[in-house]
Amino acid sequence: MADDHPFPRGFLWGAATSAYQVEGSPLADGAGPSIWHRFTRTPGAVVNGETGDRACDHYGRWRADLEVLAELGLDAYRFSIAWGRVLPEGTGRVNGKGLDFYQRLVDGLLERGIQPMITLYHWDLPAALDDRGGWCNPDSPRWFADYAQVLFRALDDRVGHWVTLNEPWVSTVLGYLSGDHAPGRRGLAEPPWVAHHQLCAHAEAVAAYRALGCHQIGISLNLEPQHAVSDTAADQAAAVRRHAFINRWFLDPILFGRYPTALADIFGPAWPDFPDADLARIQAPLDFLGVNYYSRGLVCHDPAEQPLQARRITPNDRPCTAMDWEVYPAGLTETLLWLKQRCPTLPIYITENGAAFDDPDPVAGLVQDPRRVDYLREHLAAARLALEQGVDLRGYFAWSLLDNFEWSLGYAKRFGLVHVDFATQQRTIKASAAFYRAFIQAQRDA
Repeated sequence: MADDHPFPRGFLWGAATSAYQVEGSPLADGAGPSIWHRFTRTPGAVVNGETGDRACDHYGRWRADLEVLAELGLDAYRFSIAWGRVLPEGTGRVNGKGLDFYQRLVDGLLERGIQPMITLYHWDLPAALDDRGGWCNPDSPRWFADYAQVLFRALDDRVGHWVTLNEPWVSTVLGYLSGDHAPGRRGLAEPPWVAHHQLCAHAEAVAAYRALGCHQIGISLNLEPQHAVSDTAADQAAAVRRHAFINRWFLDPILFGRYPTALADIFGPAWPDFPDADLARIQAPLDFLGVNYYSRGLVCHDPAEQPLQARRITPNDRPCTAMDWEVYPAGLTETLLWLKQRCPTLPIYITENGAAFDDPDPVAGLVQDPRRVDYLREHLAAARLALEQGVDLRGYFAWSLLDNFEWSLGYAKRFGLVHVDFATQQRTIKASAAFYRAFIQAQRDA
């Protein structure tokens, strides 16, 4: 399976999850509720009224799940911390039982020769902080930094890679602009400040890590090339706007200390004049950048789509996933090469890449998912192509280890390498997991 151009020695092979999507037991052992615990109880917010109360029961079955990671031959496991497990009120009192869970998880990974990569925030803000304004509150960066320091002091002796925020664009836009995710708010006034406070929180956590930590820290952003559906000036301009809106909104301040000028045009009077001192702190150097890639944006001009006046469309002549996302592996290479131009010395990890498909039920202890096998094979080839063109790519994390709670879509969409029967919690290896395991082993043997 290895070809003439294997991935380099030391390349990190992993899989990823997030706390609310897999752990279950959100209020166990003294944990505080999160905005997602509340949002899933909002009528009509989630498909079939489903919640993450049980999810994959990773909180109770973590040892067995670590054995699955070991069986797949993975080097690393990227997971997130549930902020409210550790700080039930979001600030102040530390919940020892919640922190102990993550201590055991890290130790269990290391015992199996698997490196932990910890994400501090994957969208599950403590509900107590939402009651105080959440990410709209200018104190939120300090809250986050205080929380981060608790984790750094407890775990940095054993954790080599930290991610501050996962996809802050998603938690900003879906949480505060469209209302499709927790906390379910809608409007133009809040998103610019939510995004800015999350970036300031990232900066404060990086500063705290420089004082306390001795390994590496970065951030994971969802990035995708934006291609106009036609050559018309309107569609071309729509793709440019969407590129600034999705790819540059969070990346430009981190790399260059400024926001794209297009955002002021998109948000109009709702776009604030942010303090220069904030932007200078946000630009603090990173140790790596995490890239979450799933598809490209195929964009047309649409005045009805506010505030962007641009709409992503699903091509009817291309293969798509169960999320109606086009399968477009060339976009991963394009994204990585674009980053190489913008930040040529910054190491990159693909911290999420994967696909949801309508998988069949297990038969004879295996799930046949050939479309996901093809998706992985093609995207691994796209990653290798970027490496061959000089991208400093250090690792690849498949999304996701397990079928899990897919946010507002409930349990309807399955991204996992491992099938989960949500009624019995039985885990079953999919053909894609077997492929990934064999691929990794072939790289090691090359």
